[in-house]
Amino acid sequence: MDIAEAEDIKTKKKITDEEKYYVATQGQLMWRKFRKHKLAITGGSVLLFFYFLAIFCGFFSTQDITTHNLKHMYAPPQRIHLFAEDGLHFPFVYGLKGKVDPVTLRKTYVEDKTEIHTIKFFHHGDRYKFWNLFWTDIHLLGVDKGTLFLMGTDHLGRDLFSRNLYASRISLSIGLVGVGLSFFLGCLLGGISGYFGGAVDMLIQRLIEFLICIPTIPLWMGLSAALPKKWSPIGVFFGISIIFSVIGWCGLARVVRGKILELREADFAMAARIAGATDLYIIARHLLPSFFSYLIVHLTMAIPGMILGETALSFLGLGIREPAVSWGVLLQNSQHVRTIAFHPWLLFPGLFVVIVVLAFNFVGDGLRDAADPYKL
Repeated sequence: MDIAEAEDIKTKKKITDEEKYYVATQGQLMWRKFRKHKLAITGGSVLLFFYFLAIFCGFFSTQDITTHNLKHMYAPPQRIHLFAEDGLHFPFVYGLKGKVDPVTLRKTYVEDKTEIHTIKFFHHGDRYKFWNLFWTDIHLLGVDKGTLFLMGTDHLGRDLFSRNLYASRISLSIGLVGVGLSFFLGCLLGGISGYFGGAVDMLIQRLIEFLICIPTIPLWMGLSAALPKKWSPIGVFFGISIIFSVIGWCGLARVVRGKILELREADFAMAARIAGATDLYIIARHLLPSFFSYLIVHLTMAIPGMILGETALSFLGLGIREPAVSWGVLLQNSQHVRTIAFHPWLLFPGLFVVIVVLAFNFVGDGLRDAADPYKL
């Protein structure tokens, strides 16, 4: 084979960008347009970062979340320094020295520059159970002596940086669990209602109307207050997830019903019916995937609602309870204006909720645009 023939073969195998565009799958088209949405990519990166921290919260925490530092109650966040009076240092923090104001009797903290505590990486500190599989004591950051409060402490002297990391596990996962249940119920009941119609459709639609008429917050408060006080934190977690799914499926079910009513007499559905496919198979395999892009967008927009719902219930004392921690539980300490005025670092969980909800909205906005990949 000479050089000319080799180049001719390469030319024939080469597919232009325009041809790639028309032979690409639906997923490839969506990804091509989604990655051009800068806010969506930024939001997705933020979410991956938060979920990564939540998965490895034990490793990234600096100490055990139940450790009480009674000498450092309401201690402010410690600043990390690189320069001391004698020059450049490895990252370190100064010690904290408390003093009581003789007039207000309020305890404040100042940096004790006579104490320099070097921050060590892969530090051996408090023991924790990694993924509930084995015990280890390796943390990303830590100090041999002194304290390391990157986000300050609460009223019992517990490290808020570590508690926020552990709280993210529940606050971020409860959205996934709750939305997963409501997504399943919405697709199942909405699909059955739209496909079969008749008495089944009438019954499901009246149930949806009844649930939608009930005020959301009072319903959540009533159902969560009915949870037994003796339940473990894990039991309360799944109980709250089920509560969020009780009415979370109603809106999705109505949309799915409308789409199924539109598509159930389409040619591809009729062909599957003639081929002998069962009704549930036609719904799950043919009808739902035909508007799956909308379902994906719904998922990304529903998760922030679940996170906000858990945060609100836990903030009111009706959701996750101690010793389990979530962002809503941590925000209970910031219910008083006086506390916030003197200790503003207690609002860090609220900041994380805002960031995560915005990130989900950005991702949902990008997915909504990418759902129509042929639109310029």
